[in-house]
Amino acid sequence: MSSPEQVLDVLRAALRATGITYKSLAERIGVSESSVKRMFGQKDMALSRLAQICQVTGIAMEDVLRRAADARPQADALTLPQETSLVANPRLLLMAICCLGHWSLEQVLETYRLTETECIKLLAELDRLGLIELKPLNRYSLRVSNAFRWLPDGPVQRFFREHVVADYFAGRFDRPGEALMCLPARLSSASAQELAQKIEQLAGELARLHRNDRRLPPHERDGYTLLVGFRSWEFAAFTALRRG
Repeated sequence: MSSPEQVLDVLRAALRATGITYKSLAERIGVSESSVKRMFGQKDMALSRLAQICQVTGIAMEDVLRRAADARPQADALTLPQETSLVANPRLLLMAICCLGHWSLEQVLETYRLTETECIKLLAELDRLGLIELKPLNRYSLRVSNAFRWLPDGPVQRFFREHVVADYFAGRFDRPGEALMCLPARLSSASAQELAQKIEQLAGELARLHRNDRRLPPHERDGYTLLVGFRSWEFAAFTALRRG
């Protein structure tokens, strides 16, 4: 749910956009200008007063509430207990990954051998964990930001290393749009940090493309996974050949 402060911030911006001043609003709702300023300054407002203001100004109350919900702070990562709950149930982890990919319930049912009842229960559990906010008609919105990352060396990353990495690299990486590179280099600490920042930019670009392509129909999109690793490392067999 949105906080009262967020709702008032959205309402204030909507009033400003329509050219309605505190003085003008006060005249429309029959109170003093100082009372209006106090309503907004206290960062709280009764729902009946919010409905009244929206009615006399022609601002849609549902738009105010929706925009306030969209503006709420979003987490960049889950907590350790949240990730632990996901890996304890592979189907819950699957549903979480589908939600991060903005799949609809209908798409999940068409793709995987899951019943509608099971999917709804999984969505409810993800809502309880704080990954999504479940809405009417089994729709949802994410409670995490576009910069979302799994915890470094957290339960999900460890699960991926144990169960997913070998399967991922078993592919040939020769289809259109695929690539596999292993590029060794000797770098200074400053250069390594510079490249790490560029990797972050690449992740941001992937998020942007993913967000933009959500407007396309499902049959025009396919599932891609970017797996990037960058660290100071030498193959153990090569290290064994080093001179003492």
